[in-house]
Amino acid sequence: MATDTKIDETHRLIASNKVEGTAVYNRQGEKLGSVYNFMVDKRSGKVEYAIMSFGGFLGMGDSYHPLPWNVLTYDTNRGGYVVDLDKRALQEAPSYKSGQEPQFDRAYGEQVHGYYRVPYNTM
Repeated sequence: MATDTKIDETHRLIASNKVEGTAVYNRQGEKLGSVYNFMVDKRSGKVEYAIMSFGGFLGMGDSYHPLPWNVLTYDTNRGGYVVDLDKRALQEAPSYKSGQEPQFDRAYGEQVHGYYRVPYNTM
């Protein structure tokens, strides 16, 4: 049966356009930023990083923080993702400015995952 209804969210899955812009909070409920986009492993198809925008005004001066996907938890009460991180720790975390995107190679992956104390696994 064909329908004209677009499905961009199910009980378990969500479309990328609904994730982008979603707020990211710390455990204390402070908004840290929002999901700018995410990086997907080409071979496995799994999301490896949520890129969170932080700071700036109207998109100017933002810094971007790659968060390993598995450090985020979706909180239905907040309608956003939660990460165990305070603002000070976020300011010291691996980040980059627009136009200065990193290589996202193995060395960078190990640096990012090491900062968040989660294993870095490659296929």
